[in-house]
Amino acid sequence: MVQLQRSRVSQTVTQGVLVGIAGGLAEIAWIGSYGSLAGTDAAEVARAVSATVGRILPNAPFAAAPVFYGIAIHMIAAMGIGVALAFLWRWTRAYRPSHFNEYGFMLSALAIIWAVNFFVVLPLISPAFVDLMPYPVSLASKLLFGVAAASVLRYTSIQLTPTPVRVHAR
Repeated sequence: MVQLQRSRVSQTVTQGVLVGIAGGLAEIAWIGSYGSLAGTDAAEVARAVSATVGRILPNAPFAAAPVFYGIAIHMIAAMGIGVALAFLWRWTRAYRPSHFNEYGFMLSALAIIWAVNFFVVLPLISPAFVDLMPYPVSLASKLLFGVAAASVLRYTSIQLTPTPVRVHAR
């Protein structure tokens, strides 16, 4: 029984990391595309991520390569969000199996994360960060994270969930 629980935790962590990677890459692709189309420097977002985290961790070497560190920090945060949402998804499915699908769950969760991030957290820790991209662009970024995350969640749920074996008593 303990081995089965460890296996489920391990599967959920793996699933969450994959969810986060997919979502984080979707956001990077969207912001890069928007920057190209709008003629803005999308790397400025990565620099702002480095600067924001640099204020929290002043001894970190983010100034040496702010774009690289900004992308790395973004991907680490995306994987953290992915793991948290994978556990929340597993819990939700256990108690309310028919109320949500992956897309509704992820899009709702990422819209809430975006709202809290852009209207509460970022204005407190880095007010300038909020103005780097228009709100609809940043919201679209989070929703694309949600679509990518839901796709991975659906695929990995099929792949990672073992098929139950039925044993018939004679």
